[in-house]
Amino acid sequence: MTERITIEPGALTLEQLRAIHARRLELAIDPAAQAAIAASAAVVRRAATGAAAVYGVNTGFGKLASTRIGSADLDTLQRNLIRSHSAGVGAPLAPAVVRLMLALKAASLARGYSGVRPLVIERLLAVHNAGLVPLVPSQGSVGASGDLAPLAHLTLALLGEGDLLVDGRRAAAAPLLRAAGIAPLALAAKEGLALINGTQTSTALALHALLAFEPVLEAALVIGALTVDAARGSDGPFDPRIHELRGQPGQIDVARHYRRLLEGSAIRASHREGDDRVQDPYSLRCQPQVVGACLDQLRHAALVLVREANAVTDNPLVFAGEGGAPAPGRARRGRAPASDPAQRAGTILSGGNFHAEPVALACDAMAVAIAEVGAIAERRIAMLIDAGVSRLPPFLTADPGLNSGFMIAHVTAASLASENKSLAHPASVDSLPTSANQEDHVSMAAFAARRLQPMIANTAHILAIEWLAAAQGIEFLRPLASSAPLEAAHALLRRWCPPVTGDRSLAPDIERAGALVADGSAARLLRDLPGLPALLTAG
Repeated sequence: MTERITIEPGALTLEQLRAIHARRLELAIDPAAQAAIAASAAVVRRAATGAAAVYGVNTGFGKLASTRIGSADLDTLQRNLIRSHSAGVGAPLAPAVVRLMLALKAASLARGYSGVRPLVIERLLAVHNAGLVPLVPSQGSVGASGDLAPLAHLTLALLGEGDLLVDGRRAAAAPLLRAAGIAPLALAAKEGLALINGTQTSTALALHALLAFEPVLEAALVIGALTVDAARGSDGPFDPRIHELRGQPGQIDVARHYRRLLEGSAIRASHREGDDRVQDPYSLRCQPQVVGACLDQLRHAALVLVREANAVTDNPLVFAGEGGAPAPGRARRGRAPASDPAQRAGTILSGGNFHAEPVALACDAMAVAIAEVGAIAERRIAMLIDAGVSRLPPFLTADPGLNSGFMIAHVTAASLASENKSLAHPASVDSLPTSANQEDHVSMAAFAARRLQPMIANTAHILAIEWLAAAQGIEFLRPLASSAPLEAAHALLRRWCPPVTGDRSLAPDIERAGALVADGSAARLLRDLPGLPALLTAG
């Protein structure tokens, strides 16, 4: 039986978004939303037949907003909007991202402030539930006026004029819609604009990055703790008293995870007395402070993105008045009294909720966090191969000189960390005016989110190299054993990557270890520990 999620508009949770991102399931809209949807659609119908010019209903778009469109051409106006705005380029967005786009757009329209017919929302859900994936080029949005080009491509597929992605290949949408029993969508007044205005592409891409980085962050704790033991570091810096004094929640939680990971290590017990090193390098003892700060940034990003997933971000917005069901708990300040005839007829207001600055800034914060997790991991690799600091054989090889060991694996890690520094440059500080300077400040949110995927891959590979190096270091300390969870981490790696007894190509090992980091295998070692909350949703 197919798993089903009933979306309450305005109340999507991170766990629901995680499920939609992870797998195909069936989506439905809470029936309680139908009254608000119908009321806002009625306001648009009245505006379409009225004498007043209403942006997006009976006018052109952007710089052409002053051009009035005759009533006979209103449906053609919306269809032309979709065709003309389908101008994206680049590789198609991943199916997981497109699933989120379909769900987020349906949830936003179902809030009842966009003026679309229920049919439009039903068609979005029908495409999602049939497992169809509109082909959406990944480039072409500047993150303001909505994600116009990518959402236009999504909509073009619903019209039967665009393409779908089938097993990674482009296929015409019309016959596949027909085979699924889905009629092509015919747009009415304002509906094309409502479908392409909004931040759903940027938000979906950002959620994709957040959820993809979550297991990498968890793997970083496991691997970082393994490095502490391989370098015979102290667990003293993870003492809860230190972190409570600072009060940063991410730092407190990360330190607690390190304590649990290192608990019971015979390696640690072996050098508790008589070690002449007073303090470990920062890359070991400051892990809670660095990774914890990154965790706090990711938690804030998650809050912003869940809010954005529940937001109404198209333009103009439709306030239906009596019977229009304003958002629960929202102030009615600035709205006409319900006894006002104009208010009873509904109000259409132009604004700027399509500007994706909140998403762009959240993505820039995530970029810095992703880069920093990789940067401190690269420093730990450098420490492990430096015999003067780690007290392990040079470059983690028993026969240095004849063998180079992990010398060039570290160079690879350094190159990836350096790439991430460039990619972490904030995208939100750039803005190029568009639409003949009508749209004169934009967020670049779509790129801010899209560039996170190569950063995540880079950090996963840095952690893979650290994992290989730390496991090698642990083996030089045998017969001493690490803690139970860290021995499990060592065993997991060794199922896929044998010890490096002499020089050989490490590229296959790095790829295999990187896959274990990215797919959540390493993270499960952390998640399976009792008494520890999920990192992203804790705090």
